[in-house]
Parts: sequence; C-alpha cells; structure tokens
Amino acid sequence: MKVTKEKAAENRAALVQAAAHLFREHGIDGVGVAEISKQAGLTHGALYAQFPSKEALAAEAFASALKGGLEQITAGRDGRPATLTDYLDWYLSFDHRDNLATSCAMSACVSEVARQDKVICDRVTEAFEQLVAVMERGLGASPVKAENRQRALAMAAAMVGGLAASRAVAKTDPKLSNEIVRALRRIVGEVGGEERHVDGARGRVRGTRKRVRRTRRITANQESP
Repeated sequence: MKVTKEKAAENRAALVQAAAHLFREHGIDGVGVAEISKQAGLTHGALYAQFPSKEALAAEAFASALKGGLEQITAGRDGRPATLTDYLDWYLSFDHRDNLATSCAMSACVSEVARQDKVICDRVTEAFEQLVAVMERGLGASPVKAENRQRALAMAAAMVGGLAASRAVAKTDPKLSNEIVRALRRIVGEVGGEERHVDGARGRVRGTRKRVRRTRRITANQESP
C-alpha cells in the first residue's frame, strides 16, 4: 500500500522522537533499529524507507533533541526573557540529571559521540557551539580573568561533562552525585558572573546571594539521606 506524504512525514517524526528518547536513555550503541521501530509503532521497512542507516536516523534524532533542549533552556519565564540563572537552574538540577530520556542529548551521550559516525559528531558540534553562544549572551561581570568566549566554553563543557559525571556515580554514591551537581551550580554561576554587578563607587564586583539561597532551598529537599 502506498504511503501518503502526510503519513510518511508522521512516520519520520515518530521514528525521530523514539530514537531521541531511546538513545538518551540507553545510549547510541545500546539501542537497535528493532527497538526504535517498535517504540515508534512501525516496522523495519518503514524505518529504512525513511533513513538509509541507523547513523542517519541518529544524526536527525540528535539534531531534534538538541534543538529542543536549547529551546527549553532559553524559553522565557513568566513573561520575561530567560537569564543565566534560569539556564543554570534548569540544566544543573537533580530533575535534569535523573530524567535521561528527556535530558540534554549531549550530557546523556557525551562519552559515546567521539566513536560515532562524523554526521553525528557534526550535529553535536553545532549544538555545543549554540550552547556556548547562549552562555556567552548571559555572562555578567566576574573576577575570572578570561575572555568571554573562554568563560562560555568552560561553562558549557563543565555543564555537559559534569552532569555526565554526576550520573556516573549516582547509583553507588548518591551523595557524591548531589555534591557534583551543587558544586557545578555554584562554580559555573560564579564563572558566568551570575547576579553580580559593579559597585560604581569603588569599582568592586559584588555578588548577590538571593539567587544562591533560592537555589539551595530548591535543591535542599532533594538530597539523598
């Protein structure tokens, strides 16, 4: 039976969504086309009618997931533009760490990407550059003596790699995992100049504690015993 253009587009979207969730939850190499097809409610034939290989599907799935993640990070809050604090509160949170299937695709699969096909690496590289740009736009004054791009690069790399590290130890040492997330949240915020401003009278950089206290209250109840 011939598939209409509308149905073909629907099938493609279902496969991309299924692959994006499964790759983040189980890893790229931990999921086969059979599982992806089943999750999407389709057959192998339907998958290969849309994509010539698993790698091609993975590239599109990563592009979709990474785009969605960046949109979530930068989405406005309560009718105002998102700030650096908003970015960090979402990304460096226990909820983000614990929900792999809907998390940032880079942090979920960062250890695997270097061993994958170049087309997948290309999508991740593009998304990482976009994350760096988002971080750079949110920078404030900071005592860290580095160029803005260097600060943004270090922040993005710490966020992605640090979250992956916190997941790696979570099963055996939940307390350590929580410590990693909290340390990242504090240090990345400091490097980014979160809630800082220059005192015009003395030219000193002062940090406001309000956001830090609020973040601590949010995370306090999530700490494992």
